[in-house]
Amino acid sequence: MIKIKRNIYIADDEVEFLAIRAQGAGGQNVNKVSSAIHLRFDVNASSLPISIKQRLLNQRDRRINKEGVIVVKAQRFRAQEKNRDDALDRLREIIIDAATVQKARRPTKPTKGSQVKRLDSKTKRARTKALRGKVSE
Repeated sequence: MIKIKRNIYIADDEVEFLAIRAQGAGGQNVNKVSSAIHLRFDVNASSLPISIKQRLLNQRDRRINKEGVIVVKAQRFRAQEKNRDDALDRLREIIIDAATVQKARRPTKPTKGSQVKRLDSKTKRARTKALRGKVSE
């Protein structure tokens, strides 16, 4: 079981790991060793609560494809185990972001003092600009 939050867990068999060769610089080692990890997690077939599944699928994240599969590619480290842990951590972050519910924003009104202050500054600025006009005799 993979622990996401205090009360959210994912079964080990719901996460699929695939070792691939890493991209970029690394000399001969990058051509020989499959140290990068592709993590695949099917949201629809998972044991997550329905509310979290819905929020995950509604997220605008390029790592979630049209079929509802989260694909994370981890190749930051040279060791395969570190990349595996990194991919799991990033999956955990994605799910935690979906699990946290945003607080509803309540619109507020400006205070009476701030309204008066704003209008006074507008009046003062208008008076300054009025004095810049042509001088009439």
